[in-house]
Amino acid sequence: MSVRTRFAPSPTGFLHVGGARTALYCYLYAKRHQGQFILRVEDTDLERSTPEALEAILDGMAWLDLTPDEGPFYQTQRFDRYKQVIQEMLAVGTAYRCTCSKERLDALRETQMQNKEKPRYDGLCRDKHLPETAEPFVVRFKNPIGGDVVIDDQVLGQVIVSNDELDDLIIARTDGTPTYNFTVVVDDRDMGVTHVIRGNDHLNNTPRQINMLKALGASLPLYAHIPMILGDDGKKLSKRHGAVSVMQYRDEGYLPNALLNYLARLGWSYGDQEIFTLDEMIAYFDIADVNKSPAAFNTEKLRWLNHHYLVNQPAGYVASHLLWHMEQMGYDVSKGPALTAIVEAFRDRSYTLNEMAEKAYFCYHAPSEYDQDAYTKHVTPDVFPYLQQFVDKLSELSDWSTMAIHEVVQAVVAENQIKFPKLAQPVRIAITGSTNSPSIDVTLALIGKGESLRRLKKMLLNSNQ
Repeated sequence: MSVRTRFAPSPTGFLHVGGARTALYCYLYAKRHQGQFILRVEDTDLERSTPEALEAILDGMAWLDLTPDEGPFYQTQRFDRYKQVIQEMLAVGTAYRCTCSKERLDALRETQMQNKEKPRYDGLCRDKHLPETAEPFVVRFKNPIGGDVVIDDQVLGQVIVSNDELDDLIIARTDGTPTYNFTVVVDDRDMGVTHVIRGNDHLNNTPRQINMLKALGASLPLYAHIPMILGDDGKKLSKRHGAVSVMQYRDEGYLPNALLNYLARLGWSYGDQEIFTLDEMIAYFDIADVNKSPAAFNTEKLRWLNHHYLVNQPAGYVASHLLWHMEQMGYDVSKGPALTAIVEAFRDRSYTLNEMAEKAYFCYHAPSEYDQDAYTKHVTPDVFPYLQQFVDKLSELSDWSTMAIHEVVQAVVAENQIKFPKLAQPVRIAITGSTNSPSIDVTLALIGKGESLRRLKKMLLNSNQ
């Protein structure tokens, strides 16, 4: 049997990190078994579903490069199919029409709660065999009476639910629109889903869905309910813990493969290994190895992991993601250094792409003013002769490379018998406005000969005024 998994988000909000982890686990499991990964958009909640939320989900999937083998499929485009299945179920007696009013159901619920009973439909219309003319009506699934539903969950182990705990849930509303639990069942059957990997907040739906699948004569998928993600304070992950939207992590400067690596390890492990390529995740991932306890999201660990990826990924890959941040900050990258050079210069000292872009500001903008404390400390009158000599030697360079610039720096330091910072710090201030930059040779090589000399001469000009 070919493994077929599905990720089925509802477009009522952004793609959050919990959903992204679920999508990743579905993707990895399918790929490991040479199966298919399906994307299905569960958009039957017409009031809450929005085009903006759909776009956010699709953008998040694309940014993470979790490309489905099939889909996206949209439930709103399958209403005719759902109506067909409902008619078949009514015909064979696994579903029935119910005309109970909202007032009756509210009163029933109130009585049950007063009696400390579990609120549930009492089956009044179950055996009435009401005709289609009995309007208004909803359609209910005729849940089995007695016995248990046994779920051999791949993460949680065996879960047993008594059918007496379940009532006859509504599968079609009075306007004919199908309900969530029903559409999921029809889709999983029609799409041949073999493994349902989802958050354990769906566990309560599973017994109902299993009973409906059995009523339809469908093969049952294997279920795996993964625990939720908590904040580092042990509470459910939410906005108070920082970013929870996948695209917000993009905006804050994380690389997609760093976030994927972090999410994969958030509840799953393979020995003591922390760093995984996508191919390694595919090769090693098994849903049975997912921890049944909730995992805590740790932003500092994600920052550490992102730094590792910034340092160790090919410069071209990092640059391809840095470009977006540069453009968001208004940099004209066509008039500055190659982005791969920016990556090489700043990756060791950056934890996010945003930090990298901010540190590279001086590569695209000459300083309009100098850090006053740094200037007062390092740009003293005795420095200017050394600066002038440095400018003269740089002007003669035909090979504007880090090695050649380094040799000029060393020559000026040696000839004047001064300590390296005596020259380096004023040069940094002239070039960047502060004393924070990569090494002098790298810094000057980045912004080019003409711009380097222009900024250095500006400082010298200030000294003569």
